[in-house]
Amino acid sequence: MNDTGAKRWILIIGSLSVLLTACALTALRLGSTPLSSAQILDALFHEQDSVTASIILGIRLPRVILAIAVGGALSVAGTLLQGLFRNPLVEPYTLGISGGASLGVCIAILLGLPALLGVTAYPLAGFAGAGIVIVLVYGLGLRTGRLQPNTMLLIGVMISFVSSSLVMLLMAVSEQDDLSNIVFWIMGSLDEPSPVLIRLVLAGSITGLVIALYHSLALNAMVLGDDEAALLGIHTARTRKILFVTASLLTGLSVSAGGIIMFVGLIVPHFMRMVAGSDHRILIISSFLGGASFLTFCDIVARMVIAPLELPVGVITGIIGGVVFIYVLGKKKVAL
Repeated sequence: MNDTGAKRWILIIGSLSVLLTACALTALRLGSTPLSSAQILDALFHEQDSVTASIILGIRLPRVILAIAVGGALSVAGTLLQGLFRNPLVEPYTLGISGGASLGVCIAILLGLPALLGVTAYPLAGFAGAGIVIVLVYGLGLRTGRLQPNTMLLIGVMISFVSSSLVMLLMAVSEQDDLSNIVFWIMGSLDEPSPVLIRLVLAGSITGLVIALYHSLALNAMVLGDDEAALLGIHTARTRKILFVTASLLTGLSVSAGGIIMFVGLIVPHFMRMVAGSDHRILIISSFLGGASFLTFCDIVARMVIAPLELPVGVITGIIGGVVFIYVLGKKKVAL
């Protein structure tokens, strides 16, 4: 890479980092009790026993951290899957992972597990459902001895349809209170009270980012085709397995903590390709920063647009992301 390319990459990463910082600070400031930057700094570093510190450290900061982790994880997962399948329409939820997670949560609610396990029931059930789908898609995709992208994609879509139908069936026979809980979780929310789960999702998100960056050159080669990548010395079968499992686990972690937050893994990678290009060395980290910024911003809108009530963040990501994406594609005439 020449000096011009390096400077461009530094500019892109620096700009996205500034954007993410601005979104995070705005999320910390805005709420039912507006706070200044000075109050936030005091709460973080000095007056940690004050009411302001309780608001920042107990409510807003964990929510911002979760938005960064989930947004980044979904965007990286989308980037990996679009590269692996060489299909711009593939996203983390295409493979049925979200459907499995939704089904797991519905079953947990109907069985009364939240009363037994507390706030951990939703994420545990969601991750269990997502994990079962991952095993099914991966196992069925290996029936021929190697991972077949098109076969895996079709299996994932079918599992998604079946899971969605089962969820609707369970919703139809559930009581009113259970139905409200199911609907709100399916729409997505970053109001996660468990610090342990938040730290787990953040650690998993960063780990997935590191793994993806480590295999970025291999993914660049695989986009050209498996035969071309093999000629360059890439172990395509092993790399495909590692990246598929990484993307699936990133999605499962995100769904278990935030519910179904659609479009982040589809829209953000496309925008980052427009800005950063198709080289996965810069595309992956740009997608992480862009996804984290986008979800943090959408969460601000979800909390403030009808305050003091809160909208599901998944609704906001769909509306804002979809409208802006269609507008930009129409203006720039970008070919997918």
